[in-house]
Amino acid sequence: MSSTESSTYEGFTAEERAAMKEHAKDRKKAARPGSRADKAAEAARDVLAKIAEMRDSDRIMAERVHAVITGVTPDLAPKLWYGMPAYALNGKIVCHFQPAEKFKTRYATLGFSDQANLDEDTMWPAAFALTEVTPEVEARISALVKRAVS
Repeated sequence: MSSTESSTYEGFTAEERAAMKEHAKDRKKAARPGSRADKAAEAARDVLAKIAEMRDSDRIMAERVHAVITGVTPDLAPKLWYGMPAYALNGKIVCHFQPAEKFKTRYATLGFSDQANLDEDTMWPAAFALTEVTPEVEARISALVKRAVS
C-alpha cells in the first residue's frame, strides 16, 4: 500500500490471535505420535473440556449441539478447530460451533465448511445464528448434519 493511501487496518483482534494460537497448539498435539484411536479419544475429550469452559448460554447450546451432531452420525469425529468444537469427516472439518463469547458477538453460530454437502443452486447458507437450541432447532441441526455428510 502506498503511503498516500489511508488504511484502517489495525491487525488481528486479540480474539483472532488467541484463536490462531489455539489452532497451532491443536495442530502440534495432532502431530504427536500415537494411535488413531488414542488421538480420536483425546480429541473428543478436548472438545468436551472446551465446552465445559464456556459461559452458561454458550455452554448449554454447545452441549446440545454436540449431542445432536454426535448422535446423528458416528462418522463425524469431534475435534478442536481454532479452539472451537468442530466435527470432521475423514480428517476434514464439516461443521463447527462458534460460541458468542469467542469473538464477542451477540449470538453463537453453527458453521459449515465447503466439505459439507449443503449446496443448493448457486447460493446457500454456510452458517446459522443460534440464540437458543430448542427441539425444533435440534431437528434442523440434525437434518443439516445428515445432509452435510450424505
